[in-house]
Amino acid sequence: MSRTPARGGARGGAPTRGRELRARGQRTLARVLDAGTSVFADRGYYAARVDDIVKAADVSHGTFYRYFSSKQDLFGAVAEGVATDMVALARELPSLDRDDEPAFRAWLEQFHRLYERHGRFLRTWTEAEVIDSEIGRTARDLVTEFSRHLATRVRAAAPDLDAGAAAFVLVSMIERTSYYVQSRQLRVAAAETLDVLAAVTRSAVHGARRPAHRDSAAPVATAAAGRAVLRS
Repeated sequence: MSRTPARGGARGGAPTRGRELRARGQRTLARVLDAGTSVFADRGYYAARVDDIVKAADVSHGTFYRYFSSKQDLFGAVAEGVATDMVALARELPSLDRDDEPAFRAWLEQFHRLYERHGRFLRTWTEAEVIDSEIGRTARDLVTEFSRHLATRVRAAAPDLDAGAAAFVLVSMIERTSYYVQSRQLRVAAAETLDVLAAVTRSAVHGARRPAHRDSAAPVATAAAGRAVLRS
């Protein structure tokens, strides 16, 4: 997700020149966002400094503060961009019907690639949400929105299941699998792992039945599980 620069382009002058400056400003903004993403992922939220970011982006401090008021402001912008990508993928989630296995397997591959791109930042995000309620709220909103789309598919495919609880469980399983594969803690080929993940997910959805006894604390446990999705 890109942000509109606080200032951009020259005042007055030819319209063409103004458009060129605006385009250049967008490229500079993108460079700062990319640099921030990399620095936050490498150093963590606490250790990252504006000095590190401007050096990585090859811009001045003045340029940085033209677009962002602080390191926290930049982190929030990067987090919003990651959340936008994740929610867009959630909206593309196919049905979990038995006949749609190839579509779901393809979606898992998309998730794997997206997590490969954003996984390191997501783990840094967990660190940051402890100190900033707005960033933490964005993280929780992401998990909720992602799980909502999955719950819709679960509800259609397995009406006997508690769709909300099942969605949090499945999101956690899918995210953790991607994390272990990409951190090389699970030394199995990604393609093979995704095949197994698709099969296990479908078996879980179509083979499960609602428990006979339900604990009144289940909603709290479910919410905690959802917040844990972004944790490393």
